[in-house]
Amino acid sequence: MFNLILFGPPGAGKGTQAKKLVEERGFVQLSTGDMLRAARTSGSELGKRVAAVMDSGALVSDQIVIELIDEQLTLHSAAAGFIFDGFPRTVPQAEALDGLLASRGHGVDLVIRLVVDDASLIDRITKRFEDQGRSDDNPVTFRTRLEAYNNQTAALLPYYGAKDLLKEIDGMAAINTVAASIEALLQQDVNQTA
Repeated sequence: MFNLILFGPPGAGKGTQAKKLVEERGFVQLSTGDMLRAARTSGSELGKRVAAVMDSGALVSDQIVIELIDEQLTLHSAAAGFIFDGFPRTVPQAEALDGLLASRGHGVDLVIRLVVDDASLIDRITKRFEDQGRSDDNPVTFRTRLEAYNNQTAALLPYYGAKDLLKEIDGMAAINTVAASIEALLQQDVNQTA
């Protein structure tokens, strides 16, 4: 099982690249937002806890997110690998993920950061908002999300860098160029561990 973390701010193309890896490599994408929404509507005991927290307006705890990830790892135990998207966002979350994977005899294999130019990304999102009218692309709201992302994840770069897991790719490149760069890193990592 290969465990990949994709880092990049909103709009950097993580979802697009994750979708390609799901289709081409049989990986399972674990998006925190998707998992929370699915749990909320599932009616399971964990789902009821998630719904209660979300309905109260509070943030879902790291422990609940780890439980959701653990549940997905079990459900998809035959998967070729997992892509963690939107998690971890803090060092305590990274440590919790390390502990969860270690309890299963695994670890994080690779962390890929899609490096973007904030000003160019804001221009890209503004254009997408004007063309498609996506509410999450509102330029004012997007700037706030981008700033929050940069502040939250800043500490994770040295965390994974110290473990020699962090690799960076130009996230402003064309979609196929980014995909080819990711593929090259995955091949390099597989060859090193083989």
